[in-house]
Order: sequence, then structure tokens, then C-alpha cells
Amino acid sequence: MSAVADWLGGVCLLGGALLSLVAGIGVLRFPDVLARMHAATKPQVLGVLLLLVGLALRLRTPSDLGMIALVAVFQLATAPVAAQMIGRAAYRSGRIDRKLLDVDELSGR
Repeated sequence: MSAVADWLGGVCLLGGALLSLVAGIGVLRFPDVLARMHAATKPQVLGVLLLLVGLALRLRTPSDLGMIALVAVFQLATAPVAAQMIGRAAYRSGRIDRKLLDVDELSGR
């Protein structure tokens, strides 16, 4: 059973690393703030969570699992807030093409 958990942990580690790499490439390649914000949050968070699952499957000690759970909770709590703040700052500074927005709830009209 330990060998199966080690293999699953390795697969999760590889998957998480690939998703984090794709997120980094997306941040560099996407043209506007909103697309970059999407690349910086969704695949990156899933990649980090896969890395944490891989670590949990490989380490398997209670103290390590507690620390991994804390990191996962903080990642899930801070990534959406950071994306919201980046989007709001970009909107207020005029760096978003408002013609691309379907609904503009912040315009005040």
C-alpha cells in the first residue's frame, strides 16, 4: 500500500508542477490584465493543491499533514482575494478595455 501511495504522490507532484508551469507561462503570454489574472489564480491554485496532495501522500506523518492542510487553507483563502484586488486596481487605473466587458457593474451607470 505504501508503494501505491508513493506512486500516486509522484503523479500528483508532477501534475501540480505542470499546472504551475502552465500558469506561469499564461501570466507571461496573455495580453491583458483579466486574462493574466485568470492564469495567475485558477491553474496555479490547482497546481499548488496537487503539489500539497502529492506531499501528503509521500510524507504521511500527522505533523506534516497538519502543516500541509494549513498551507492549503491559506492558499484557498488568499488567491481569490488577491485576484479581486488586482482586478479592482486595474479597473480603477483604466488598464482594462471596457469594451471587452459583458457587464460593467462598477461603472455607476
